[in-house]
Amino acid sequence: MCGIFGLFVKPESEIADRDIRKLTSKLALMSESRGKDSSGMAFVDHLDKKVEVTKGDIRIRKLLATSEVKSSISDSLERYKSNKCSFSVFGHARLVTNGSQLQTENNQPVIKNGNFLIHNGIVVNADSLWEKFPDMKREFKIDSEVILSLLDSTISQNPVDLGKAIKESLSQLEGTYSIMAFFPGIDKFLFATNNGSLYFLSDNRNYLFFGSEIHYMQELSALFRKGKLDDTVLISKVNPNQAFWFDPFTMELKEIGVERSELIETKSENCPSYSIHVTSIKNPGPGSEIVIEPEINFNRNKEKHLFDLLENQSERIENLKRCTKCILPETFPFISFDHEGVCNYCRNYKPKSRPKNLNGLRQLIEPYRKNSSKPDCIVPFSGGRDSTFALHLVKKELGLNPIAFTYDWGMVTDLARRNISRVCGKLGVENVVFAADIQWKRRNIRKNVEAWLRKPALGMIPLFMAGDKYFFYYTDRLKKQTGINLNIWGVNHLENTDFKTGFAGLKPEFEKERIFSLSIANQLKLFGFIGKEMLSNPAYFNQSVLDSLGSFAVRYVAPKRDYFQLFDYYPWNEDEVNNLILSEYNWEKSPDTDSTWRIGDGTAGFYNYIYYTVAGFSEVDTFRSNQIREGMISREMGLNLVKAENVPRFETIRWYLEIIGIDFQEAIKKINAIPKLY
Repeated sequence: MCGIFGLFVKPESEIADRDIRKLTSKLALMSESRGKDSSGMAFVDHLDKKVEVTKGDIRIRKLLATSEVKSSISDSLERYKSNKCSFSVFGHARLVTNGSQLQTENNQPVIKNGNFLIHNGIVVNADSLWEKFPDMKREFKIDSEVILSLLDSTISQNPVDLGKAIKESLSQLEGTYSIMAFFPGIDKFLFATNNGSLYFLSDNRNYLFFGSEIHYMQELSALFRKGKLDDTVLISKVNPNQAFWFDPFTMELKEIGVERSELIETKSENCPSYSIHVTSIKNPGPGSEIVIEPEINFNRNKEKHLFDLLENQSERIENLKRCTKCILPETFPFISFDHEGVCNYCRNYKPKSRPKNLNGLRQLIEPYRKNSSKPDCIVPFSGGRDSTFALHLVKKELGLNPIAFTYDWGMVTDLARRNISRVCGKLGVENVVFAADIQWKRRNIRKNVEAWLRKPALGMIPLFMAGDKYFFYYTDRLKKQTGINLNIWGVNHLENTDFKTGFAGLKPEFEKERIFSLSIANQLKLFGFIGKEMLSNPAYFNQSVLDSLGSFAVRYVAPKRDYFQLFDYYPWNEDEVNNLILSEYNWEKSPDTDSTWRIGDGTAGFYNYIYYTVAGFSEVDTFRSNQIREGMISREMGLNLVKAENVPRFETIRWYLEIIGIDFQEAIKKINAIPKLY
């Protein structure tokens, strides 16, 4: 989930100090794309046995500009230029999961018992590991601490076969990990990963650089060529479940577990301890938690006065006239019923379910397949159930070597992040994450929700989710960076939600091929509706305008090439999908619903509450109606499911409003006061 990076350069390399400075800045800034919530850098002085650490709740580009980091870089380069000591630095660009970024100890590098760790990923069984090993004392909230404690415990026990013991320790971790650990007591570094998100750039004798993505190493390699430096550099990947010792004095990497008796090579009785100096940098702006767990912070029993504000007009809604074939109500935009009570959506519906044709898909993707261990496919991976199923089939059934790509725009819940880690860790699939400026994105959402609450219009609700549409843009960018053309999506055709644009005055397009596509005429009409609403409500003219315009372009205008939908070739089946994610990957469910759908999307609980409260239906009704039309469920089952699944999700709604900074009580009262369509 985060970006880890580092540079180790011997004085004998003859790399100019100005180039090392440039490479350090370049690698740190590239790593920032994976996390902008906090950052940290550590500079190791192997001569005087010191480590200077600077970290804080600021993005890494701001950390680089601090006097502390500038001084550390200069001091390290002075030692390097005098041929006294190698230049050694490692760092972390953090996308916060657990452990507040406002607490210094939760930001990385994690430091414990004089040892250091930087970690990309999430350990989803950290709590159970602390219980399993009571002798290891937990001090922080961050999950990465358990990795360092396990490794420290293993090394301090001096097993006969240290390599095997370390591999066994790492095998107990569930989720994903790509790590670099520094153990001053033996003056060695450890590199390891279980999903392959770790790359080296090295000449095997003078320098070694590492980072979370191959793209970073390729960019650094290009800098080498421009500077006419040694061009014998090699880019290598740490494969899933591989681990290496790194000796900073010889610049040698040695794979762990290949040979026995590795303790002799790593143990050093006379190695003096390192002094550690940590500087904590505080964001000058107002600090707030990045992640709040709804199941921990909000409880409907403890906050009954707030929970009771949520309306559930189920009895009135049940009396609405509904289609006799599906379950869409009379309040649905542009709906009409024939003499038999069947709606126009049913009459114009064309079956979306496809027969199983994986062989056909195999033939189409064959030109993209690489006969090597290199990645050959990108699977956009939101952490939802359908993208999980798609990633599984791409890896297990199609035999491709995918990269799972996640765009984290600030409304991907911690639950979704944990599920992403569960799946990628078990599959051994690299997960490339692009993290937006989450605080900025959330401010955009807040401003648009505040504007909407002043003058509610159902057709403007999609503006709340505009920020996530850059998934398309960043998928295309990743294709260019990696040279991978093929991308396979797990979009479910049954999730068509025409009513969202219907409330903006757009008639349904029954002939469209993709659920996200709009005709040119309807695009213009939608743009006109939004413009009209904005002119009548100037509060929409805020910092989010350009972000929203960009989302419109990447969703509807930008071309999509080498693009395949898995469910065009494989029939979607809810039971099959649920059985896979729950049994194979031990998927975590949300505490406020029994459904596995939309549980990783922090916005869904809020906007579906608005639709259900005001219009008497939500996305759930359209989804279940499509299942009825496909013959997947009966109409009676559909009615029972929407009654259960439309129950307001208190914890998720509380989380959403809290995280964007809007008062729950005030917002819910305004929503409840909107005139009902029934």
